[in-house]
Amino acid sequence: MAEPQDGVTQPKPQEQQHLDIEATGDEEVNDCPIEQVRLTVPITDDPTEPVLTFRTWVLGVASCVILSFVNQFFGYRSNQLSISSVSAQIVTLPLGKFMAATLPEKPIKVPCTKWSFSLNPGPFNMKEHVLITMFANSGSGGVYAVGILTIVKAFYKRSLSPGAGYLLVQTTQLLGYGWAGLFRKYLVDSPYMWWPSNLVQVSLFRALHEKEKRSKGGLTRLQFFLIVFISSFAYYLVPNYLFPSISTVSIICLIWKNSITAQQIGSGLYGMGLGSFGLDWATVASFLGSPLATPGFAIINILVGFFIIVYILLPLTYYNNAYDAKKFPIFSSHTFDSTGQPYNLTRILDPKTFSINLDEYNAYSKLYLSVFFSVTYGISFATLAAAVSHVALFNGSTIWQMWSKTRAAAGEKFGDVHTRLMKKNYKIVPQWWFYLILIVVLGLSLLACEGFDKQLQLPWWGILLCCALALFFTLPIGIITATTNQQPGLNVITELIIGFMYPGKPLANVVFKTYGYISMVQALTFLSDFKLGHYMKIPPRSMFLVQLVGTVIASSVYFGTAWWLLTTVEHICDPDLLPEGSPWTCPGDDVFYNASVIWGVIGPLRMFGRLGVYQEMNWFFLAGFLAPVPVWFLSRKFPNQKWIRLIHMPIIIGATGNMPPARAVHFVMWGIVGVFFNFYVYNRYRQWWAKHTYILSAALDAGVAFMGIIIFFALQSKDIFGVDWWGLAADDHCPLASCPTAPGVVAEGCPRV
Repeated sequence: MAEPQDGVTQPKPQEQQHLDIEATGDEEVNDCPIEQVRLTVPITDDPTEPVLTFRTWVLGVASCVILSFVNQFFGYRSNQLSISSVSAQIVTLPLGKFMAATLPEKPIKVPCTKWSFSLNPGPFNMKEHVLITMFANSGSGGVYAVGILTIVKAFYKRSLSPGAGYLLVQTTQLLGYGWAGLFRKYLVDSPYMWWPSNLVQVSLFRALHEKEKRSKGGLTRLQFFLIVFISSFAYYLVPNYLFPSISTVSIICLIWKNSITAQQIGSGLYGMGLGSFGLDWATVASFLGSPLATPGFAIINILVGFFIIVYILLPLTYYNNAYDAKKFPIFSSHTFDSTGQPYNLTRILDPKTFSINLDEYNAYSKLYLSVFFSVTYGISFATLAAAVSHVALFNGSTIWQMWSKTRAAAGEKFGDVHTRLMKKNYKIVPQWWFYLILIVVLGLSLLACEGFDKQLQLPWWGILLCCALALFFTLPIGIITATTNQQPGLNVITELIIGFMYPGKPLANVVFKTYGYISMVQALTFLSDFKLGHYMKIPPRSMFLVQLVGTVIASSVYFGTAWWLLTTVEHICDPDLLPEGSPWTCPGDDVFYNASVIWGVIGPLRMFGRLGVYQEMNWFFLAGFLAPVPVWFLSRKFPNQKWIRLIHMPIIIGATGNMPPARAVHFVMWGIVGVFFNFYVYNRYRQWWAKHTYILSAALDAGVAFMGIIIFFALQSKDIFGVDWWGLAADDHCPLASCPTAPGVVAEGCPRV
């Protein structure tokens, strides 16, 4: 190893790191090639600590059930509430210690067996806490397929067998686990796949559990966490209740109150966000994740992509009136007709056949999008193509080596201290466990679609095709996620493929999308949790069991809660028929419904094909596929210029992939905070960064989460809001930013051009 500098061990060049460092006796050398991991993750382990204890099961299952019920119950309400797993992570710590202090230690025998267990096997330990948090993650993550149940019963107002619905919910959540095992060697055991977001969790667990001696004039990590947590908790009362407008301040709009163009340029929520900012941690981290957990090079790539798309491409297309852009808002996810009015979907949908009425469609209008939303679809095409070519060019040789070696040889070459400790102390999960899940869940998926009178519309070949898509993209997107903390999605490409192959079937479209998209997401979630367990030295078989049981429980509770509300609340999700003041408006589900009509009823042929307005978007596939090639060529030609390899075209192209719902102000504030901490603080105050940055991120998240919960239950759920004044609006006061600028187009609240 190279000599330590400023207390941080500097690694040898990459090609030497794998082979020439060995453990001596029982002492391990921290040879992890990623500095952030070396600074954060300990290289010690006590394999004798109890893990799957009575406390783990009780607190874990309770957390999973409570979070699942609360998040789904309030997800249908106009004032939505989402409780993250960090809340359970903090609450279960004192509960676990209380159980350790009060429960009896005497073993309890299981009747008719030789098994026994103890209610209290000793002090509450970190490994138990990690598994409890994994249970909570299952409950807080949401179940995408519940959206299908909602649009079928509440929007299309059609019947659906509860058996088909339950199988759909369970299988979409579990299918990805079946092939996650295929990629453990590449995405978990490899030290270069470091999953940056997990380091926040590692830091928080260590702060909550490890005893640390406070340095003179300094703070322990737990003290620092508590100070930031209390400060974040107290401050969030201001942007969340007393002064919501401070979450997004758009300076240009406050100066030019009567100019549409100025507000389009300056609005942080409805425009390009030039000069906008927000004094709210939720503005910084709510859509893009914590910038403190995102690598510096990824932040720069995202900001470059954001600047190119929002400040160059968007103005060029909008102000040159591409696709009649001026008839519509500059930034909107809604659909429009040729006159600039909201698209009347009911006019073209035949309720009897559940398909498009072509005569009505031809007599009415093609479907139009805002120019930014249309470009967003093109960017989604390009991002996936770029992900495949980037991984093939930059990681292809490594993947091939690992594929062609035996497991033992690959482990020796590509492992680090954490991989060695895990293999030394614990049994791995047998591969046949994953294969069994895959076979069983695939069979149940086919039953859900082919059985129950084929209510879900998707034929058997659709299941096999979406599985093939998800399997193909799991590795390239997994590599991107594990190294950059950004995850491109398959939602658009799956809608596009099934829309061309099986047009006119809205339910088939959303079912195909859910199986294809969510099975990949679940596979990566499984692998991310495995990497967290890898860092925390949790027995792999215990992790596997907790993830599997937690997912089944969470899916069941989400399904049960949704089905109960959909069958008991009259006119749920229909604001026109609900009693005045009723909260059951389902604010997030209309987007899912519109997507099912756009892609399933109208279909991509009439949007991106020869019959559509946006045929040119298909060229984004080719552009994205070729984009990484120049970067790869330059990295080969100038191998000593290491910064060239940090140019990540899938991240640059896909930077704005989640706009909307993310807005310009979120990118601006996320970028400012990320650059400050991951460049200035990281380079100037390395030791402070190593000790406190991830703790800071977790504490800010926790403070916002707890204050949000208290305000909701104590005040907002009872319709008690703050004093009615200018700053109470959760808006940036840019009312003209969403106005069309084409002559003759009428829009409510907008001046006529």
